[in-house]
Amino acid sequence: MTDIDAAREALSGIPAFAGKDLGTASLTRLGGMPNLVFRGELDGETWCLRLPGEGTSEYIDRSVEETNAKAAAAAGVSPEVIHFGKDGVMVARCLDGAATMSPKLFASTPGAVERAGQSFRTLHDDAGRFDFRFELFSMIDEYLGHLKKLGAEVPDGYHDVVAEAETVRSALWAHELPLAPCHCDPLCENFLDTGDKMWIVDWEYSGMNDPMWDLGDLSVEGAFDADMDRRLIEAYFGGPATPVDLGRMVIYKAMCDLLWTLWGLIQHANKNPAEDFWAYSINRFERCKALMATPDFARHVETVRKG
Repeated sequence: MTDIDAAREALSGIPAFAGKDLGTASLTRLGGMPNLVFRGELDGETWCLRLPGEGTSEYIDRSVEETNAKAAAAAGVSPEVIHFGKDGVMVARCLDGAATMSPKLFASTPGAVERAGQSFRTLHDDAGRFDFRFELFSMIDEYLGHLKKLGAEVPDGYHDVVAEAETVRSALWAHELPLAPCHCDPLCENFLDTGDKMWIVDWEYSGMNDPMWDLGDLSVEGAFDADMDRRLIEAYFGGPATPVDLGRMVIYKAMCDLLWTLWGLIQHANKNPAEDFWAYSINRFERCKALMATPDFARHVETVRKG
């Protein structure tokens, strides 16, 4: 069965498409990793169909994703959810004319960084309370346990870096952290820019989290330079950030790489063919170590610890 055939079969079980001639639906494969995502058009309406990737049910709670995706849509930062099945099949309104972002587009599109910061602020302020608590160190333990069950390897020195990160954990936990409804997995491709507004999609890993995680993670995914970081955080706060807020953002730049290294290793163990996930994981791990080794990183950790 081809990907397009799988998409048509999924649509046939969705109430919103009952009685429609799905053979006439136009389906175009979009990005997605490890999910399958399609742009669809039928009877003059456009929408996006998401089929969950194989094995994702082992580490993604689809009921949580449904709740959070609908809350984000109600807050006005994500497209309307038309259908969300218990199997994780989702249909959402399509934003025609919106550019799917990339590191290159974030660097070259005037105002894109600022629009992302403003959308994060709306999400964090207006989406209410998300299901699930995204807790970095618990997720690292959970992913390590999952890798152990799969009999998968981790890069040399990974456990040593996790041990070194205990100083980060103690600094973050020295004072009560703010919690807000967060995306938690802000790949550039999860941002859709209409030129006047930045929309955010894909809520698989969303939950209550320190809002500075979203900013730090986007900075990493978009390969932001120092000026882009400044513009992002100032757009978010409406002015310069406090040293503690900036410190947490920088800390999370390293910690998101530490966590997503394990995510990539799970994809590698599951033989996901989308890309070379071993290389993906090694690259993230090396970038994490490099940032943690800088004097600036230690300074930011101490600033956060002092509060």
